[in-house]
Amino acid sequence: MYIQYTMDQLCLPMDLEEDIPTNHLVRVVHTAVNRLDDSIFDAAYPGGGRDSYHPKMLTKVIIYAYTQRIYSSRQIAKAVRETIPFMWLAGRQRPDFRTINRFRSERMKDILETVFTAVLQFLANEKYISLEYYFVDGTKIEANANRYTFVWGKAVSKHTAKLQENVHSLFATIEAAEHQEERERQGKDLAELGEFSEMSSEKLEHLTQALESQLLDKPKNKPLKKAVQKLRKDLLPRLLKYEQYQALLGDRNSFCKTDPDATFMRMKEDHMRNGQLKPGYNVQIGTENQFILAYSIHQRPADTRCLQPHIEKARELMGRLPQTVIADAGYGSEENYAYLEKEEIQAVVKYGSYHKEKSKAWKEDIGKIENWTYEEAEDTWTCPAGQALHFRRESKETLTSGYEIRKRHYRSNSCEGCPLKERCTKAAGNREVVVSLERLRYQNQARERLRSEEGYALAVRRMTEPESVFGQLKNNRGFRRFLLRGMEKVTLEVGWLSLAHNVLKQAAVDQKT
Repeated sequence: MYIQYTMDQLCLPMDLEEDIPTNHLVRVVHTAVNRLDDSIFDAAYPGGGRDSYHPKMLTKVIIYAYTQRIYSSRQIAKAVRETIPFMWLAGRQRPDFRTINRFRSERMKDILETVFTAVLQFLANEKYISLEYYFVDGTKIEANANRYTFVWGKAVSKHTAKLQENVHSLFATIEAAEHQEERERQGKDLAELGEFSEMSSEKLEHLTQALESQLLDKPKNKPLKKAVQKLRKDLLPRLLKYEQYQALLGDRNSFCKTDPDATFMRMKEDHMRNGQLKPGYNVQIGTENQFILAYSIHQRPADTRCLQPHIEKARELMGRLPQTVIADAGYGSEENYAYLEKEEIQAVVKYGSYHKEKSKAWKEDIGKIENWTYEEAEDTWTCPAGQALHFRRESKETLTSGYEIRKRHYRSNSCEGCPLKERCTKAAGNREVVVSLERLRYQNQARERLRSEEGYALAVRRMTEPESVFGQLKNNRGFRRFLLRGMEKVTLEVGWLSLAHNVLKQAAVDQKT
């Protein structure tokens, strides 16, 4: 015997909610978005035209799609037509992929952060997060760009310098070919070329036009005609191109032609094992209890210069600064320590040599200034051999960010005959050390905090905070490459991912409790 089976159409429409379990994730998404104030979406709908789909419905659909590893607008539109949870969220409406993509990347570009902040506030009110501890880390995600259409900053500078030489050489040839009377008449304009190490495209255009005017008076002057053709068809377009490249590069060392905002970075996913650089973005997040508190996108491969702009972005999203920041050694620079101290944020941040200092080899290395004794009253360093190094001078180093590092130089009176000199230094003369006392002070503070009971517990907890979130995003939900291009759209993608992650994490916590 078989259960009766028929393909006949039901007389009444089926209630889709009956097929969705009580604790299903889609109900968590539905509840979280319904709690948002409708006025949040008013800025995205100025009015006019035909009626639009309700923004809450589209928000629910997109967030739930991101929790299900569906990121393509076409696949989301297909799920709305065919999958019961999506059909229930959409209320049986069927927005097409253009509507979904337009809403995701255009209408929500100015209000997505407001939605994220509102959901974050709900989580804080219900004690999922306390906003007390802020665990920071970054990961690199590949851009939606061609891996081989690269432009390197050093190559642009090299080609620009060579082009400048060609331009000066060309004008020198023109001067040599002119008659003495003509050289005297236009000597001022052409003589100025030797005073400038670089020539802008604007000035080169002006000079090219001047040569073209001369060519009208002397149409049979072949050297002048060839020079004008070379300037107009070769040198001037190339100089314009290099200037555009320099503007796109900024302070970066590379960019991709198909996504100029992307920088070439070294990724952990190196299947060829040849250290290939790929276009990508540095995604920084701050977490607590594995909820994402803030996110930011950066074009720098290293994490060191990303901390300050990320903390400022966190201030915008959370409405305040975190009380305690916990991060790994990639953020342990003097500039970052100074910034956190200025903002009155407790820093549980390692520095580069924190773990090496615990090794026996480090402690026995008499050449390390950390193993020496500093006399603050006399401003001297005493080496393991008992030799005093006296202060000589102070120098300053200004970083590209504008931060100034003050370095103090110390030198011993005489290292001749010292039995420890070979182990201390390879220099031929007396031992000289250059040290930033501020950096050492910050390192001592960080060492004390990290070795305290609370600091050690936070440092251990950091290993399971942002790292677990990145594992969820990149491995469990398969987001290893952006779908959109440009900083603005990539930031939107990370915003949707963060929203989906927080809702998914809330559902997981509720299920456990």
